[in-house]
Amino acid sequence: MAQLSFSDVGISGIAAAVPKNTIKNYEYTEHFPEEDVKAVVDKIGIFERRFAEQGVCSSDLCFAAAEKLIVDMSINRDEIDLLVFVSQTPDYRMPATSIILQHRLGLSHNTIAFDLNLGCSGFIYGMSIVYSMMERSNLRKALLLDGETRSRIYSPKDRKTAFIFGDAGVAALIERNDHFGKSYFSMNSDGSKEDLIKMNAGGYRNPTTVETLQEKVVDEYGNIRSEEHGYMNGGDVFNFVIREIPADIKKIFAYAEKQTSEIDFFVFHQANDFINSYLAKKLKLEKEKVPATIAKFGNTSSVSIPLTIVSELQGRLNDNKQLFLSGFGVGMTWASAIINTKDCYLSELVEI
Repeated sequence: MAQLSFSDVGISGIAAAVPKNTIKNYEYTEHFPEEDVKAVVDKIGIFERRFAEQGVCSSDLCFAAAEKLIVDMSINRDEIDLLVFVSQTPDYRMPATSIILQHRLGLSHNTIAFDLNLGCSGFIYGMSIVYSMMERSNLRKALLLDGETRSRIYSPKDRKTAFIFGDAGVAALIERNDHFGKSYFSMNSDGSKEDLIKMNAGGYRNPTTVETLQEKVVDEYGNIRSEEHGYMNGGDVFNFVIREIPADIKKIFAYAEKQTSEIDFFVFHQANDFINSYLAKKLKLEKEKVPATIAKFGNTSSVSIPLTIVSELQGRLNDNKQLFLSGFGVGMTWASAIINTKDCYLSELVEI
């Protein structure tokens, strides 16, 4: 298990953008009976989600968030030396979306820009990369952009995933400053579990064909999807989470030589209400220390951690705060972080 620590690097501000288009899960009944919909929604605890309109990509959501943050914090665009874009729903196979955003945001040609293709742990992985580059260089400011339009890749006719995923984008400003002190990261991966959450076709291993685009009944429950829709084995994912995540949390706190009582807020990936309630109960956490957005935004993959911070912690990150972050999912990969914030600026949520 990779354990990393960094000094004097941290997040100065975060902005988030969500689509205006709100999906009410109880009314998402086009393909399923109302009683089935209610049973699923009540179990997963997701009542609303946001779906991007046709033509709106994850980069558009990140652009809106980044513009909001730059204006609100009066950031000098010429001082942004690094841009990292995290997504599994980029604009194109090539070029990298980060480079398009560098131009669109009016950043210098000297800006380092690259993409990171990771799912639910991606924001924490992105943080660790940016923190490392900032600590070991003279880079002044970095933008970590994270966006997903997951609504596009799951079948509305597959009840295992149809009510879970939503769209959003965030922008985080990362800087060097000695008031951030030390931060701690734990990074993990297990590719033997690749089949737990996956899209089988549409890439270069299994390219698109007429057959891969054809929708089919995939199980005895009548769920329908194509080979180019994502799928998830929910039971095995839950078993993975309860086996790996509490153990990883225990290890990172031992590595950081900290107690859970020292943490102001625990921000978990918003997978579903059942998983997050289990983790909070397992760790004996006070409810007010565990902000949640799963009910109103659904599972937005890697975006869910910073989106939850922006949505739920407005006005609560003044002065010095310690946050614990935990992301887990596609890969499978999982990551934890203990970070310090100092008067972290949180923009008002943007709707586009």
